[in-house]
Amino acid sequence: MKTSFNDQLDITRRDLMKGGMGAASLAAVSAGAAVPAAVTAASVAVTANAAQAQQHAASATVTQPATGIVMSPDYARTVAQMAYVWGWPMVNMINRRAAITQAPEPGHLNGVLPAAPRGQIAMLNDYIEPSETFVTCPNQDVVYGLGFFALDEEPVVIQVPDFGDRFWFYALYDARTDQFGHLGKPYGSKPGFYLLAGPRWSGLKPDGTTDVLRCPTSLANAIPRVFQDDTPEDRKAIQEVINQVVAYPLKDFDGEMKTIEWAKVPDIPGPASSGEETKWVVPDKFFDQFGEVLDTVDPLPGEEALYGQFRLLLDAASKDPELKKVLVATAVETEDKVIQPFFQWKHNGRPAGNGWNRSTNNAQFGVDYFNRTGTAKSNMFDNRPNETQYFYTDHDGAGGELSGSGSYAITFPAGQEPPVNGFWSLTLYNDKHLFHANDLKRYSLGTKNKNLKRNSDGSLTLYAGAKSPGGDKENNWLPAPDGKFSLYIRAYWGKEAILDGSWQPPAIEVAQ
Repeated sequence: MKTSFNDQLDITRRDLMKGGMGAASLAAVSAGAAVPAAVTAASVAVTANAAQAQQHAASATVTQPATGIVMSPDYARTVAQMAYVWGWPMVNMINRRAAITQAPEPGHLNGVLPAAPRGQIAMLNDYIEPSETFVTCPNQDVVYGLGFFALDEEPVVIQVPDFGDRFWFYALYDARTDQFGHLGKPYGSKPGFYLLAGPRWSGLKPDGTTDVLRCPTSLANAIPRVFQDDTPEDRKAIQEVINQVVAYPLKDFDGEMKTIEWAKVPDIPGPASSGEETKWVVPDKFFDQFGEVLDTVDPLPGEEALYGQFRLLLDAASKDPELKKVLVATAVETEDKVIQPFFQWKHNGRPAGNGWNRSTNNAQFGVDYFNRTGTAKSNMFDNRPNETQYFYTDHDGAGGELSGSGSYAITFPAGQEPPVNGFWSLTLYNDKHLFHANDLKRYSLGTKNKNLKRNSDGSLTLYAGAKSPGGDKENNWLPAPDGKFSLYIRAYWGKEAILDGSWQPPAIEVAQ
């Protein structure tokens, strides 16, 4: 009997609660030594050879963690907490992939979220709906797509149509949530066919493809973003171009641009929303899945020792049920005390002035575990800093907590709106970092809006609160829930003042 997508999602959720991803293999990981720089051009080859020999010697002599030891609970707890913080984004990724790739064909999960089988993407045909709970902090400036891949086993061709003057880019993420490749208007990317391949894929660039983009991990996903004005005319105009945003396995590539009419793809039934983001990391089962991360995501330079400690931890816990209980308890405690606070914007990025924080190292985190995990918890799938800068706050300029019971004004002096080559917006989120459904169906304001009212001096004041500011100010109003909310500025393809931090968001004032 064929299993429905909804049934499969339920099975996935039960698997997350019961475990079942398998334990890690316990192979030791060798440590690398730094390679000294050559002093002169003539010594380059000699130095490189000497460094290589030194590295091999170091790998052979550095002692690796001994297995079969009796690990104390306190030591296990110490290593487990770091493992949980370090691995949280990657366990998050493998569980998102497991759910989304169960789609039987490209379509819209519950009518609101792109979902597709592995090796393909799906696109929306309009802004994302407020009922979306797959990821926090979505925006209503772009039309989104989404797909997950296994690029060592199955390289993928992704099509880039001619977007003309429209802003666009495809965010391509590896298993660590770092972006790979450069594909979009900020990079001057040309229309064509781009091959996405994994680190161990050994094929040749196929004739007819424009470029090969290598992902450092086999697991990857793509989230195309295509700017759309908030007008009926642009909603109609965008359809022809987004219908050519298609991805498929390399075996299906024939050199012809494929088209899918995204407005007519099927709705795929899925679980009902709980009103908050799907819980992609289940602390009780984290360490049942953690081994898959270690086995499939290669260490970055300098991480070999971490991998050795993490594998030792899993090895010891696999032989001692009481130690395994310590790992589970540590995961639950770390989720509560370390991960949950990242949902407060004051714990994300660095201060940006006037009570706002801004994103740091977004989508190019490397070994910045603080910002990687903070972003994965609060607003996963950021773009690179040069592509987008994010500014966010839960408080007004005087430090008071934003609440729908108040009324707030955010004034950009004339000529001081976010300086961008692409677009900017101000979005309001509820306390779950999701849209607050409202009668105006309005969730963000900015470049996309053609009817914003400016002040007589050329400044622009936007309003936020549960109560309308009335009159012609209502065009500039973001409706808020009765309770807590946050505000979030996006600056796509920022100019130098965005990149160097000299531009600061305006203070949020309590409106009189």
